[in-house]
Amino acid sequence: MKKHLFYFLNIFILLFITALGFGKGDKNKELIIHKLELGYPCPAIPFYHFIAEIHLPQASIIEVETAVNNKMLRFTDLHRADDITDMSRPALSHRPPSGYGLSQDGTLYKNPHIVGWVMWEPSEKYEIRVKVRIKKNIHGSKDDVYLTATRTLTAPTGVPVFDKAWKNYKALVISETAGLDRKEEPVEVLLPFYPDEAQHLTREVRVVSVDPETYALTEVPSQVYDIKRFLKEDDLAPDDNGNPTREIPLWMPTVTARVAFLADVPAKSSKVFLVYYNNEDAIAKMYKTDLRVQGEAPGLKIDNSIYSIVLHPNSGHLDQITLKSKPQTPLFHRMETNGAIHWNPGAYTPPRPWTHTADWKPPKHIKFMAGPIISTAEMWDHLRELPEVDASVRYEFYPGLPYFVSTTTMRINKRIDCIALRNGEIVFKREQMTHAAWYDVISDSVIVYDVTKMPDLTDLFMEADVPWITFYNEETGIGFCGIQLSYANAGLESKPRLLNPYMYIVGGPWIYWARALSLSFLSSNMQQVIPALKGNFFAEKWAYLTYEIDKGATPYKPILDWQKRLTNPLRVRLVEEVDERVSRTVHEIYIDEGKSGWEDRETGRH
Repeated sequence: MKKHLFYFLNIFILLFITALGFGKGDKNKELIIHKLELGYPCPAIPFYHFIAEIHLPQASIIEVETAVNNKMLRFTDLHRADDITDMSRPALSHRPPSGYGLSQDGTLYKNPHIVGWVMWEPSEKYEIRVKVRIKKNIHGSKDDVYLTATRTLTAPTGVPVFDKAWKNYKALVISETAGLDRKEEPVEVLLPFYPDEAQHLTREVRVVSVDPETYALTEVPSQVYDIKRFLKEDDLAPDDNGNPTREIPLWMPTVTARVAFLADVPAKSSKVFLVYYNNEDAIAKMYKTDLRVQGEAPGLKIDNSIYSIVLHPNSGHLDQITLKSKPQTPLFHRMETNGAIHWNPGAYTPPRPWTHTADWKPPKHIKFMAGPIISTAEMWDHLRELPEVDASVRYEFYPGLPYFVSTTTMRINKRIDCIALRNGEIVFKREQMTHAAWYDVISDSVIVYDVTKMPDLTDLFMEADVPWITFYNEETGIGFCGIQLSYANAGLESKPRLLNPYMYIVGGPWIYWARALSLSFLSSNMQQVIPALKGNFFAEKWAYLTYEIDKGATPYKPILDWQKRLTNPLRVRLVEEVDERVSRTVHEIYIDEGKSGWEDRETGRH
C-alpha cells in the first residue's frame, strides 16, 4: 500500500512540475505589447501613426508585419528601444524598402518599438495586429516561431486632422540651427509623385504646419512650380527567346515639382509641415502676400513691402532698387555703358571689347515666374561678342524680406585668352555711397573705409571668400550689402587656371566691388594674357540686402544678423509613405559583370 501511495505521489509531483513548465513556456512564448497608441505627427515620427512597444520572449532576430483593420501596412519601421529618444528632433535611423530588399536585419531585438503609418480619423476604432517572426538566423527556417498580438483602440478626439478629401500627404521636418526665431521664412523643396496622384498639383497641394504642443494644423501660403514629368514605363516583356527579363520594374513613372512655402520655426527647434495632395476636386487657391511682379520681361518691376526693384529693360539685370522707407533716395548706377547695378559675369579678350552679361540686348533666353512665395527672373546666353562663353543670371525675390538672391554662372565652351575674367560685380554712382565695409579674415576684424577720400582707381583688396561686403551712405542712412552664400570654380576637361583670385573695390565716377578670377588687367603687368580653358565653370550665389544703417557705432550692424540667418538656412528632411506599388525586392544594373559585394554576406548579430 505504501509502495503504491509513493508511486502515485511521484506521478502527481511529476505532472505538477510538468504543468508548471508548460505554463511557463507558454507565457514565455507570448508577444507582449506593453504600450500601443495612435499618435500625431512630431519631428521624430512626422506622420499620423501608431507606435507599439513590445516585449519578446528572448532577444532574437525578427521580422515584423503589421496590419490595421486587416489591411497590411507597407510603411512599418522597426527600432531598437534606444533609437527614438527625443521626439522633438528628427529620428536618426530609418530602413527604407531598398534596405529590406538588399539585406536582412541581423540585429537582436528584445524590447523594440514598431511604428506604422496610419491615416487615422478622430474617434474611429482601429484594430492593430502585430505579427513577429522569431528567427534563429537572418535567413529564416521552417523552425521559426510566429507570434501575433492584436489590440483595438480608439483614435484621439482632441485635435481635428486635415480634410480626408486629400488622399495623400508627405511629411517635412524643418529644423532651425542658428538660434534665431524664423518667421515666414521661405522654404523650397523638390518632391516626387506618382502620375495618377499628381494630375493637378498646382491646385491640389496644401501645406499645413503642425503645432508641436497642441498638434493643431494651420495652412500656410504655398506655391507649386517647375513641374517635370517622366512617364515612360519599364518594359517587362520577355526577350526575343521568350525568357523573362525581370519580374519587377527598375523604375516607376514619376512627376517631380518644387513646392515653396512660408515657415515659422522657433530657434533651435524642429517642426513638422505636411504637404497634402491627390484631391481631384480641389479648387485652386490664390495666396496673397506682398510680393508683386509687373511689366514685360526682361525689364520687370518687383515689389514687396520693403523694396521696389527695377530690372534693366535690355539685359534684365538689377538696375535700380528703392527702400520704401526712403523713397526719395533710390540706388542706381547709369554712369557707364549699360548703366546697370549688377554687371557680371564678364570677360575681356582684346582685340574684342570688354563684355558683360549686363550688356545683353536682350539675352537669347529669358524666363520669369511670378508667385506669392518666390518670384524669379532668369536670363542665359553667350556673352556678346564672345560666343565661346555661356553665362546665366538668376534672381529670386521673396515676400516681406529686405534681400533677394542672385546666382550667376559662366561656362567656357572653347578656350579664350583674356586679360580679365570676372564675376559678382555691383556698381553704384560714386556720390551715392560714403563708406565701404567688409569682414577681413586676415585681420579678423571689420574694415570700414571712407570712400569719399579714396583716390580714383585705387583698389581695396579682400579675400575671394569674403563673407560680406557693403556700401552705405551716412547721410541718407541707406546701405546695400552682398552676403556670399556659395562660390565654386571647377573644370571638366581641365582644372581652372586662376591668376590670384580675389575680391576688390575700386572707385572712379562710379564705386564698385567685383570678383577677379583672372585679372591681369589690374596687375603690375596689365597686358599679360591668361587662358581660360574649355570646360572651366564658375558659379556663385549672393544675397543682396538693402537696409537702413544702424545709428550707433557700427552702421553695418543689421548685416551681421542677416548674414547669420542666410548662411544658416532651415534644414529640411522629407519623410514619405511607402506606396503599395513599391516592390519588396530590389534589382540593380551593374555596368560590368562581377561581384556585387552582397554575395554570401552574413550580417551577424549586432
